[in-house]
Amino acid sequence: MSDEETWTTVTRLHDWLTAHQAVPPGQEVLLRVLKLSEEVGEAAQAVIGATGQNPRKGTSHSWEDVQAELCDVVITAMVALRTLTPDAPEVFAGHLRRVAARSLPGEEPEVP
Repeated sequence: MSDEETWTTVTRLHDWLTAHQAVPPGQEVLLRVLKLSEEVGEAAQAVIGATGQNPRKGTSHSWEDVQAELCDVVITAMVALRTLTPDAPEVFAGHLRRVAARSLPGEEPEVP
């Protein structure tokens, strides 16, 4: 799936959620960010389950479960960003370039 297809799908998910979620104006972004926290918790739970760190439950998850939960975190974050701005693809790409420029050797900083 290309970047364009990915963001088209994210927008479709955003639109679907918006159509099925009746909340007062302005609360949609807050709820999407809270959903992100829920997904991060599920990823943490999967890591604990994959490593068997809960003595009561033992090994209750696989590393594939962790992968799926991390994907849910990414998708939820992308939908939250899209909820905040229709320019989400450009905002994300610009931020990724800035992070790469400050973190990776040989990357050029973005010129404003």
